[in-house]
Amino acid sequence: MLCIKTNNYNCLKVFSAGFTLLASVTLLFCNSAFAGSQSIMITVAKGFGLSLYASDIGDAKQMAMGANGTLFVGSHKSGTIHALVDSNQDGRVDKRYVIAKGLESPDAIAFHNGDLYVATENQIVRFVDIEQRLRRPSRPKEIYSDLPYSEKKSSRSINFGPDGRLYVSIGAPCNVCEAPVPYSSIIAINIDTGASEQIATGVRDASGFDWSPLDGKLWFADQGRDWMGDNLPPDEINRVDVIGSHYGFPYLHASTVVEPAYEKPKNLKITLPVYELPAHVAPTGLAFYRGSQFPNIYHNQLFVAENGSWNRSSKVGYQVVMLKIEDQKVVSRETVVSFLDGEFPVARPFALLSAADGAMYISDDLKGNVYRLFYKGDSTEEPQELEENE
Repeated sequence: MLCIKTNNYNCLKVFSAGFTLLASVTLLFCNSAFAGSQSIMITVAKGFGLSLYASDIGDAKQMAMGANGTLFVGSHKSGTIHALVDSNQDGRVDKRYVIAKGLESPDAIAFHNGDLYVATENQIVRFVDIEQRLRRPSRPKEIYSDLPYSEKKSSRSINFGPDGRLYVSIGAPCNVCEAPVPYSSIIAINIDTGASEQIATGVRDASGFDWSPLDGKLWFADQGRDWMGDNLPPDEINRVDVIGSHYGFPYLHASTVVEPAYEKPKNLKITLPVYELPAHVAPTGLAFYRGSQFPNIYHNQLFVAENGSWNRSSKVGYQVVMLKIEDQKVVSRETVVSFLDGEFPVARPFALLSAADGAMYISDDLKGNVYRLFYKGDSTEEPQELEENE
């Protein structure tokens, strides 16, 4: 059972059951001002459990895991970075710290060699030896200052690649437009020299990317443009087979949807998606599962956080799915966690991150929560009980 106090309601209880193909998690709103109770549903795949790891994180976006197990969470609107510590490794937060506040959109973060890297609107900064200084972090040091600045915010996401470089996705500052580089691209930065390389272009909004543990290739999710109707264009899953490839934006959306506002240059070669997701599911988080806690069918498979639709007549997304990959092709898509109860979104999953014990963290930018997805099977592990002050 999980109980949490928030500004919107006094008590939130979570129960877990696993007697059907999909196990149900019931959220029960308990407010003394209510004559009765109102229940909503989170659905998880059979054998899995879901617990609330932390709350009140602002609009929780990208996460990063420290070498000592500290979970860092960036928040876009609040301008804060939180550090969450589970010192006894029981799946519950024991201590929490505010690493920084008042930053400009610090939602993109990454951990590398003891340091925390943060991408703000136009620069990347580094908090040195961060896990040893959670109470009193040192002043961040600027390591890169060439990110583009625009009055219209474009998305950022960062992560260190197998080659030791810092990869940065820089979204388009528009719904659809011909934006100058480095907008609409993924670049790789040598943090020692500042040298950068364009890895992918023609990318509208790739908030989630990861490298395959089998062959090391970079995969990324790209959100399609808005205002073409409920079912167009599909969102995309892409793979970088050739450095510098163009992925279509703004001339071609998904595989076949031609953009009416801009004509594709004649000599431009476009790399088509590996897989097409339904339109407007908004894939913001993408991670290969590298742990061993989940059953074998999930190992090395691709998990995607679908943040959910906002400009569609009926809601889609608001879930975490697994894309099954065989011979570098996506052969199926199945729901692992659904946060959509009818037309009511319980959460908007944004990013995914594996824990040391093989569980998976899910950030929620709707209510500022971090959830912990674990596989219980026949085990006795249950969602935690947690209370916070209003």
